[in-house]
Amino acid sequence: METGCRLDASSFLVLAALSLSACVTVSAQIKPLVYEEQLLWVSGAQAEVNTYRIPLITFTPKGSLLAFAEGRKLSSGDVGAKFIAMRRSTDKGSTWSPTSFVVDDGLKPDGLNLGSVVVDEEVGSVILIYSICFHLYHCSPSSTMMVESRDDGLSWSPPRNLSVQLGVKAFVGGPGFGIQKRYPPAKGRLVVCGHGTIEGDGVFCILSDNHGKTWYNGAALKSIPYNQQKKAQDFNPDECQPIEMLDGTIVINVRNQNNYHCRCRIVVSSKDGGLTLPVDNLTFDSSLVDPVVAAGALQKDGVLYFTNPSSDQKRVNLTLRWSLTNGTSWVDNPLQIWPGPSGYSSMTSLDSGTAEDRKHIFIIYEKGEKDYYETVSFVKIHLYGGK
Repeated sequence: METGCRLDASSFLVLAALSLSACVTVSAQIKPLVYEEQLLWVSGAQAEVNTYRIPLITFTPKGSLLAFAEGRKLSSGDVGAKFIAMRRSTDKGSTWSPTSFVVDDGLKPDGLNLGSVVVDEEVGSVILIYSICFHLYHCSPSSTMMVESRDDGLSWSPPRNLSVQLGVKAFVGGPGFGIQKRYPPAKGRLVVCGHGTIEGDGVFCILSDNHGKTWYNGAALKSIPYNQQKKAQDFNPDECQPIEMLDGTIVINVRNQNNYHCRCRIVVSSKDGGLTLPVDNLTFDSSLVDPVVAAGALQKDGVLYFTNPSSDQKRVNLTLRWSLTNGTSWVDNPLQIWPGPSGYSSMTSLDSGTAEDRKHIFIIYEKGEKDYYETVSFVKIHLYGGK
């Protein structure tokens, strides 16, 4: 039996106009406020770990929050033995489980590098993409690795080496989240974007059309000169965060490693589901002043959000910005989350469709008093709390 009603073309136009009007009205009311904040990891204070870095956060298909970080065992440096730490919350960040360890690399001299978390809503899985031997320090070749949870983050599969499918080129995802395409083209595709080595750097995307069973290489935006030592102001796109816009375009916000053109962010987009990143679609967002760092980006209800240490010199002043124009401009009154030392950040939100979940976004970032890597902090943002 049919339910509902039939609408002619004119009715659809009226509804579209009303929907757009409602969206603009809601967007204009955004005035974020830090609603709640708590430390998830403290470097040097938990399990004899020297430093916690590279924070990631996501919601699972069942509505739990999962937070991840690299536990750097012996030093704060990028090279060295590590494990992937995780904490889990079933009440939207009010309380958290004790730290568990998803992957432990033992005492390898190079160690793993945490990359991206991607949620497959169609099959209910959470996938972590990370690399081993990325820096080629006393080891070779580099490998891209994957672990997966099908039970809301409670247990994880043994690591799978994806290099048989992708090759052994050095690649590390993000750091941040990968996406599952919600809109055409390539609806349902998993897209994880990251970067290569400093010499052979650039933005590279790996893709899966069968829920992570197999992966293949997609888009590449290579540095110039490629596979050569870089100089100041060379074009050197690096760590990145992809997001999907409402028209299906993938927009990637990129770290401008050598400050090419400006001390700001590179923005590039793909209109074919992550297969290509044409330079015709590349811009520099000079309004997003950046000290060369991994930043957070998120699209929620047609509003684009961005977090980074807003400074052209130092990793300080963690700031939330938002755009009502798909990133072509940014609202003038950003929210300062932390004025002091701050580093990498990542964001997530719960898209349940409820009014309550429309109110909030969730941020995880590196925070300190003297150095930005002293702690990893979790922040719940009320998007309309400053009214």
